[in-house]
Amino acid sequence: MFNKNSNPFKNENIVKDEENDKQDQTSTEEETEDTNTEDSQETETVEDKQNDELKKLQEEYDKLNQQYIRLAADFDNYRKRQAQERENLIKFGTENALKSLLEVLDNFERGQKALENVEDCEKVKESFNLVHKQVYDALTKLGLEEIKAIGEEFDPNFHEAVMQTPTSEHPEHTIINELQKGYKLGDKVLRPTLVNVATAE
Repeated sequence: MFNKNSNPFKNENIVKDEENDKQDQTSTEEETEDTNTEDSQETETVEDKQNDELKKLQEEYDKLNQQYIRLAADFDNYRKRQAQERENLIKFGTENALKSLLEVLDNFERGQKALENVEDCEKVKESFNLVHKQVYDALTKLGLEEIKAIGEEFDPNFHEAVMQTPTSEHPEHTIINELQKGYKLGDKVLRPTLVNVATAE
């Protein structure tokens, strides 16, 4: 009945082996697909991160660029405003100085007319002194200061020695004579005082 060469168990084993091979192949394919899917997901994740970083960098760049543009505009406006203020200071400073000296000019003209028929020298001297005082007062109001000299110790920041006199009557380096008055405006020296300085005999 049975073929001697046929082994039903052997055939059954072959079928089982084939089924196992199919299952292994299916598992391998599934694992490969899973691996490919994971790789694809990882690649997408890296690209997403890079895109996010690029987007953040672009946003930061745009923000900084806008700040720079605003600062540049603000600085340009500040520079123009400072130039205008400086121009106004010079303009109005000159204007105030001229206004102060207009009264002096008026008095000079009045003095000229008043002295046309005056022969009294004392009257001329009095008028001259009056106008000189008015000029000095006007310049003082503008900030002009006379530099002290006689009796002061010589200071090269304010004085210019054009003479030196050996003497025992004054301490060495003391200013004993003023040859030309010096003036300053605040801390700025407009003209140093020309002086004679005492030296040791």
